[in-house]
Amino acid sequence: MPKPVTRRARAKPPKRATNAPDRETEQRILDAARAVFIRRGTAGARMQEIAREAGVNQALLHYYFRSKERLSDAVFKQVAAGLFPALIVTLGSDDSLDAKIERLVALYLDALTQSPFLPGYLLSEMHHHPERLPQMFAGAAGVNPALVLPQLLQKLGRQIDDAARAGTMRRIAPEQFVVNIISLCVFPFAARPLLGVAFGMDDARFARFIQQRKTELPAFVRNALRP
Repeated sequence: MPKPVTRRARAKPPKRATNAPDRETEQRILDAARAVFIRRGTAGARMQEIAREAGVNQALLHYYFRSKERLSDAVFKQVAAGLFPALIVTLGSDDSLDAKIERLVALYLDALTQSPFLPGYLLSEMHHHPERLPQMFAGAAGVNPALVLPQLLQKLGRQIDDAARAGTMRRIAPEQFVVNIISLCVFPFAARPLLGVAFGMDDARFARFIQQRKTELPAFVRNALRP
């Protein structure tokens, strides 16, 4: 007798035998995505190139992250998770303002050296998906920024007022204080192609420039705030 015709079973994703291999594969993909984002930027990156960099096929890449947007979100959260909690601790600490300036500059420059695509990614998100930013920052920092930042800025403002009364620093709004430092750290990475053309900076010279900036920038900020 002829065998009955049966419907072909729908292909299912491979079963996960253990959690460890999955985490290893996901991390390999995230590392590959970061490398490609550094080379191409998030807009110029292609899933095929990321899959090739990670040593996996493109179907597996889509199985783990579905789309480049989800993958870039995951890379951002991993990078930000190493940066934002440290920034919150620094701003909320009892360290002196000089120590906070040095620490903030070092944290930002180190993070951007490892992930220079970050400014471009954030600018793109702000322009195209501003509604996603609070959730992204909350997921990366582990806390809701809207609840934590006002307290941190109040403490920073009291420190600035104390220094101004002591005559060691001029008054400045804490928001301006933080934004000035962040802007001065971010600009060289956001304008990396421009610096290459204007100053003839190759990758090695740019790395030396950023290393020197770790010393120059805190001194510049302190001098700018002298009464």
